[in-house]
Amino acid sequence: MMNNVIGKIALVIAIIGTLNWGLVGLFSFDLVAWIAGGSASILARIIYVVVAIAGLWCISFLFDPAHTDEREQDHMHRAERA
Repeated sequence: MMNNVIGKIALVIAIIGTLNWGLVGLFSFDLVAWIAGGSASILARIIYVVVAIAGLWCISFLFDPAHTDEREQDHMHRAERA
């Protein structure tokens, strides 16, 4: 149960991080740096690290059977029988 909550929090943080990267790519505007007072500030660096950790946590979703769709699970079961 707790792992599911952590996973959802990590996913939300990772999504927010991707939106920030989208702003950087499209408009050369780093929202985190703007909020934190510069990209080299301690607060900005902490936010960047938290987003990175959240992204790493989300990698585990790729290998969790609960997060795969039914077609992929069906394919996996057929491969196991063969």
